[in-house]
Amino acid sequence: MTNNNIKLLIEKAYSAQQHSHSPYSSFKVGAALISDNGDVFSGCNVESAAFPLGQCAEATAIGNMVTHGGKRISHIVIASPNDDFCFPCGGCRQKIAEFAPDDTPVTMVTKTGETHDTTIGELLPNAFRAHALDK
Repeated sequence: MTNNNIKLLIEKAYSAQQHSHSPYSSFKVGAALISDNGDVFSGCNVESAAFPLGQCAEATAIGNMVTHGGKRISHIVIASPNDDFCFPCGGCRQKIAEFAPDDTPVTMVTKTGETHDTTIGELLPNAFRAHALDK
């Protein structure tokens, strides 16, 4: 992954963040990913008055990828609305792992541009994967 691709993902995550529907928490999150074919998809969190029905930014970006035929995440960026890194929740870690091997980079970025890099394998060791369903 080139620095230009990472910068593009960060820009797309910040841009998606601006469209967040977060009237209850005011916690605007954006995410952007690049698929294995080089396409970039982004998403923001979408809250609902029925709180459990909201959707995280990562899930929105993954849904956009799948809608357009994407099958694999090569890198994902998550933009926080403040000075703290916004790590993906447990559900989003599982969603990322569904489309990414353990060594797939996950970058968190703060509102000031500070970054923290890790992998989905570090965030979700021993992930439940499709092969576990094999009989």
